Amino acid sequence: MTRMKKSVGAKTLLFPTPVLMVGTYDQAGKPNLMNAAWGGICCSKPPCVAVSLRKATYSHGCIVERKAFTVSIACEGRMAEADYMGIASGRDADKFAVAGLTHVKSELVDAPYAEEFPVVLECRLLHVIEIGLHTQFIGEIMDVKADAAVFDDAGRLDIMKIQPLIYDTARRGYHGVGPRLGDAFSVGKTLQS
Repeated sequence: MTRMKKSVGAKTLLFPTPVLMVGTYDQAGKPNLMNAAWGGICCSKPPCVAVSLRKATYSHGCIVERKAFTVSIACEGRMAEADYMGIASGRDADKFAVAGLTHVKSELVDAPYAEEFPVVLECRLLHVIEIGLHTQFIGEIMDVKADAAVFDDAGRLDIMKIQPLIYDTARRGYHGVGPRLGDAFSVGKTLQS
């Protein structure tokens, strides 16, 4: 019996979608954070991350101006703060102050991040791609910094300790990650002859 898939049309549906905190400075040097779900790793060498922002966002102009941004991984323990960063605009509010987050200036790029999010990627702007409603900013990752508490005993970042937020694009909700299911580049070997 063949199962038929139901068409839902051309939509921005992909699972899982990360909840990313994009950090920028404006022209006056005011720090800002923005919640962005359209993003992810886009290159291994050089290590790069891409985030896509609408031109109407305050952060868009800040990235263009400063040629730098940070990307922090939102975590379950800071869900309300992360959500607020997608509700409010840096044009109208000091989002760090309202959310009670600590502003930290990156040592490597001209952008801030919030101390309270456990992992941050410090990025220098490498490419700008106009796509339509969004502009994709590709940043070369200059460094990744993480809290000591989110490393495992072997010194690797541990996803279960980070507790990243995942955005459900279909139902507009937040989720966490589940337990490890298997070893990448290994479980599929059972299908090789």
